[in-house]
Amino acid sequence: MAKKIIIGNWKMNPLTERDAIKLAKASDFRNIVLCVPFIFLSAVKKVLKRAKLGAQDASWGDVGAQTGEISAEMLYDIGVRYVIIGHSERRAMGENNIDVNKKIKAALASGLTPILCVGESVRDESHSYFNLVKTQLEECLEGVKKDSIAKIVVAYEPVWAISTTVGRKDATPADSLEMAIFIRKILSDKFGSDASRVRIIYGGSANEKDAEDFLRNGGVDGLLPGRASLDPKKFAEIIKIAEQIS
Repeated sequence: MAKKIIIGNWKMNPLTERDAIKLAKASDFRNIVLCVPFIFLSAVKKVLKRAKLGAQDASWGDVGAQTGEISAEMLYDIGVRYVIIGHSERRAMGENNIDVNKKIKAALASGLTPILCVGESVRDESHSYFNLVKTQLEECLEGVKKDSIAKIVVAYEPVWAISTTVGRKDATPADSLEMAIFIRKILSDKFGSDASRVRIIYGGSANEKDAEDFLRNGGVDGLLPGRASLDPKKFAEIIKIAEQIS
């Protein structure tokens, strides 16, 4: 059985470099990716021995006149190896599938592993959320070559289950399994047998309490915890569970 991958998304946390270094040291395990704020990437890289370094976004453009942007090549040069692309919080700020597609291609060209986030805001009785996720996958992966698809991690992130969503609801491993099977089918239709090597992980406020259930019964190859990755004890418990299941 392949090792489960756990990707911690720190979002805009913590406040200081000192706290970032402390948190990184406490989270430095194998088969772990830590996606930290840009400002802490270099400092965190220096203390990691086992975990991989990830960023939370990357520009699709090359080095040049793009004030405030950070290119995928820049990230790779300082030791970043993974990058979250298309997170729901970025999409809420106006990022669309075309933007995400450009960023994925730039990340791949620079040697980064893109973590493509897809997921619906609501689950309606007519099941139109399947069409939404299908569109996200098809448009975000448009033009990606078959021999590159295995380099991409797909994170299913039901927005309605995220802790910051108003009126949120808990997602279940059955919800995850249903979507993981669907995602795998869409990828298979588009990329053929190469799609079988794509790792699909679950986001949606994964934590130490539901990690085992999602990893065993959710049809996924790992987790993308947000808030739980900021608590060393909770994150360590998730990692321990993943190691026992792998």
